[in-house]
Amino acid sequence: MNQDKLNQDIPEPAPLVEVTRGAITESRHRGHVVAVDGDGQMIAHLGAPETVSFLRSSSKPQQAIPLVASGAAARFSLDDAEVAIACGSHNGEPVHTETVRSMLRKIKLDESALRCGPHEPYSTKAADELRAQNSEPTALHNNCSGKHAGMLALALHLGAPVETYFEAASPVQIQIAHTVSLLSGVPVEDIAVGIDGCGVPTFGMTVRAMASMFVRLAAPLADWETETRDACRRIIAAMTEHPEMIEGEGELDTELMRRLKGRIVSKVGAEGVYAAAVLPSAEWPRGLGLAFKIEDGDKGSRARSPVVVETLRQLGVLSAADADALAQFSGATLRNRRGERVGEVRTSFELRHSS
Repeated sequence: MNQDKLNQDIPEPAPLVEVTRGAITESRHRGHVVAVDGDGQMIAHLGAPETVSFLRSSSKPQQAIPLVASGAAARFSLDDAEVAIACGSHNGEPVHTETVRSMLRKIKLDESALRCGPHEPYSTKAADELRAQNSEPTALHNNCSGKHAGMLALALHLGAPVETYFEAASPVQIQIAHTVSLLSGVPVEDIAVGIDGCGVPTFGMTVRAMASMFVRLAAPLADWETETRDACRRIIAAMTEHPEMIEGEGELDTELMRRLKGRIVSKVGAEGVYAAAVLPSAEWPRGLGLAFKIEDGDKGSRARSPVVVETLRQLGVLSAADADALAQFSGATLRNRRGERVGEVRTSFELRHSS
């Protein structure tokens, strides 16, 4: 294939965020944004909606559905905070590690069963406390430890080997793949599969399919099995009632869900991915699904939060008062070493609404 054809196949991203310094736009973050309604119709977009990327941690709510739908969560008496942390990318705060420990106690395993690997808590305070105690981080501090504890519970419930719960051939991961297929509408064989940072399969699909996957979480179809529809409802309830388990104090997912009080489920993912489900309301009777991918991966996450706030504002999900309350996520001021303002990070897009 010649180079011209290869270049034609690269999706054209839209400018989303610009970084200014003085009179110059020094950098830009580009990407693809899609919003779909409960009928699967695209209502707004930017960039190329058919761009394919991995969901990464944005798929955690869907990955947790089999835990609930199978009866495993009920069998092991997992409460809503524990179901929520199975959907979250937590900061490794004490409330998070204790919740995962509680899950492991209920399934009669310890942290050695977790195969997500250790890393320092994302919470600066929690990381500082560990260092002050001369303690090393464990798998409990991994932001995916709740998801892995939920997968272990599902393995036990299914009678599958706990030693291989993370492998693609495990009954655990097979059930999860079929659930992701159901909610996204993408056949299992058409979903790209890679390995996530925590060692379990991650799923690749179009940004539009990601948005569809989230609107179906908010408004499951009537012809689905009752267990699946009930599981979607419990996942939504757990996440909205315990937003502190989804990320952590001062973080986008947690603070957005706190502000909108049961109106939205928000889930960040690595490499500039984001997805959200707006619950059914007068304006969106069958819910709304939102997803985007920031093309450069958004290391440092300076673009993602402003894109979330501005997209939800343009869609009418955030009121002016909501946007003001979430101003800490709307952009950033750049300052030099003397503390003087020298530039800013700001959004630079208008969604294209479908007719």
